[in-house]
Amino acid sequence: MIWILAAAVPLTFLGVFFAYPVASLIGRGFVTDGILDLGGFGEVFARPRTWRIVRLTLTQAILGTTGAVLLGIPGAYVLYRCTFPGQRLVRAVVTIPFVLPTVVVGVAFRTLLADSGPLGFLGLDGTFTAIILALVFFNYAVVVRTVGGMWERLDPRTEQAARALGASPARAFLTVTLPALTPAIASAASVVFLFCATAFGVVLVLGGIQFGTIETEIWIQTTQFLDLRAAAVLSMMQLVVVAGSLALFARTRARRERALRLQPAHPASRARNSGQPGFKGRKFGPWRAGADLLPAAVTAAVVGVLVLLPLGTLLIRSLRTPSGWGLGNYVALGTTGGDNALTVTVWEAAANSLRIAVDATVLAVVMGVLVALVLSRRPRHPAARQAIGWMDSLVMLPLGVSAVTVGFGFLITLDAPPLDLRSSPVLIPIAQAIVAMPLVVRTVLPVLRAIDPRLREAATVLGASPARVLAAVELPFLIRSMGLAIGFAFAVSLGEFGATAFLSRPDRPTLPVVIFRLIGQPGAENYGMALAASVVLALLTAGVMGLAERLRGERAGEF
Repeated sequence: MIWILAAAVPLTFLGVFFAYPVASLIGRGFVTDGILDLGGFGEVFARPRTWRIVRLTLTQAILGTTGAVLLGIPGAYVLYRCTFPGQRLVRAVVTIPFVLPTVVVGVAFRTLLADSGPLGFLGLDGTFTAIILALVFFNYAVVVRTVGGMWERLDPRTEQAARALGASPARAFLTVTLPALTPAIASAASVVFLFCATAFGVVLVLGGIQFGTIETEIWIQTTQFLDLRAAAVLSMMQLVVVAGSLALFARTRARRERALRLQPAHPASRARNSGQPGFKGRKFGPWRAGADLLPAAVTAAVVGVLVLLPLGTLLIRSLRTPSGWGLGNYVALGTTGGDNALTVTVWEAAANSLRIAVDATVLAVVMGVLVALVLSRRPRHPAARQAIGWMDSLVMLPLGVSAVTVGFGFLITLDAPPLDLRSSPVLIPIAQAIVAMPLVVRTVLPVLRAIDPRLREAATVLGASPARVLAAVELPFLIRSMGLAIGFAFAVSLGEFGATAFLSRPDRPTLPVVIFRLIGQPGAENYGMALAASVVLALLTAGVMGLAERLRGERAGEF
């Protein structure tokens, strides 16, 4: 009974604040004068614009995923299989883009690729290539961490046996290591595809409506054309893509977990520290391992050009003012910008973001931990196991469903008693908690599933109640992963833009909303403030994630 109640609370929360608004928005697009009308499908799919949007979305997702995977595999090898001074620092650096708000990513690439930027000579500003590069920049860490985490734990003896039988390093990698890594690569690719297909802030800042995707088209149809029917059809189309990606994600994750159970864990760090055969003497450097030169060169180029250069350019350009170099843009954050472009100062918007992030984090962590506890059960009844599998897929849906759809769904559904929340300050934290909750689940769940079930069984046999088992056995493991989960939820809330763009009140905007408004305003003063505000937001999110990383356990999460 206690687990049914634990499942009911988050499912009710998602039902009221996710399923109901999304279903209502989609339903309004297919109901005319109280009668079901599916004519919108034919109307929308007959538009050449729709097929152009679909083609751009799929092309963007495929190219972004391919680039992240091809560049991420060498990075996973170098950062998780080799040893070199400063390795932990480089791992932290490549993680920064993943936790940056998408608006900041877009601004960073605009400063990099603009005519006056370091790579302006390439002529990529405002092109589709710029969007792809930004998506690879954003998702590179997903591949590195997902694949690297598994690669670090692979038993090296199989590859060593292949080498002993005469296989070259390349042949041993292609025939032994790569097949073992396939589940992790597929899992990372499906997540990256999901993020690329639903990208919003990056596409809006770098491409605008010229390179629109399904996500941006939903926003345009609802805010500019008020065409709910078209938005509903596009939302349904996006749901199909998301559901397919999540199904692939769940399948590959299950294969990955089975693979990890079949193989003895040999963490590289432990092996290196203990001098275990296979890792002893493994040094990074061309003079010791010539085969490592290519992945090391690729990783160095990616970290230098794709990760550090945009961030460095953003920081340097934020110090450039119309009158010269200095802190003028940061001083101006205490104003409302040129020609009063804003209704509040940037610092006030930052304070709003922090207050909202605290509320959203509390909600996301409470609901996410409840979900993770339920999903970590291993019931013996087949129906119960199947129900847990369905619940696992359902709670992941907010990760891929358009945040724009969620935000607009809030506006049109939560506007009447008993849920008249239009003027309530809780609306934005709830929306952001829904977006962050799946990441909390995916961070906490692997820790709970890694607990030896015999510990629970032994405590039960000794007479402990379910609550006592939870407190004595699971709670210590759960606390170790809470730091990273809280950090993820807080960082996601700070940078959330899609739903917040709909729900934010003019007198209480958040930091991402203010940055987007400043970019759209004319004047060098406003653009300089946008760069400075982006640096502030990047430092906030990176600082939160850096602190969370220090609190993470040995096995915490899939990202």
